[in-house]
Amino acid sequence: MTPETAAPAKPPLRERKKLRTRQALIDTALELFGEHGFDGVTLDRLCEAVEVSKRTFFRTFGSKEDVAMAPTQDLWVVFLEVLESCPPDGRRLVSLYEDALVESIGRMPAGGWAERVLASRKLAARTPSMSAHGLAFCDRVGREAVAVAVRRFTLDATADGAARLRARLALDMLLSAFHQALAAWVEQPSGHTREDLVRRLRTVCAELPGALAATVEARG
Repeated sequence: MTPETAAPAKPPLRERKKLRTRQALIDTALELFGEHGFDGVTLDRLCEAVEVSKRTFFRTFGSKEDVAMAPTQDLWVVFLEVLESCPPDGRRLVSLYEDALVESIGRMPAGGWAERVLASRKLAARTPSMSAHGLAFCDRVGREAVAVAVRRFTLDATADGAARLRARLALDMLLSAFHQALAAWVEQPSGHTREDLVRRLRTVCAELPGALAATVEARG
């Protein structure tokens, strides 16, 4: 087997154990929160179910909201990684963002990720603290993504302020499109797969140019 075709090396045993514990916390949290409600499950109860200490929990997650929203938060962490390597090939920035997000969805685990996203979003719909936490997380990711775009691309702007504004506006369009696609994906009766989420995202993003160019006339 040549170096080019060799399988990637496994992470060290310690790292694999940490990843297994993290996944167990996510799966158990979503199951318990789904059955008893977010506020109906204490952190002590969650840690007892997974057989880990609270110290271990806080080495992995910052809060109950973090563990409940991990499936989508993991997606945006990967999005930032993908954005660091996207080639500056003349695409519109919003299209580059869209392609980076599609690639990020494709990098999510094939087994179980979509189901965990579905459970997390249904839980968030009835948990105000998760919605507030999600807005704060989205703001942090947005600022980081804009910083990457401004550092890596010219964005046809002569001033840093203009470049930053364009990067933010393009990202806000993508975020809006993703939220619309995700909401429709959650509401559909079946077919909750990564591929169908991508399909919905592509469909919504295809409407962005029309939304920007739309003019208004009186009906009738």
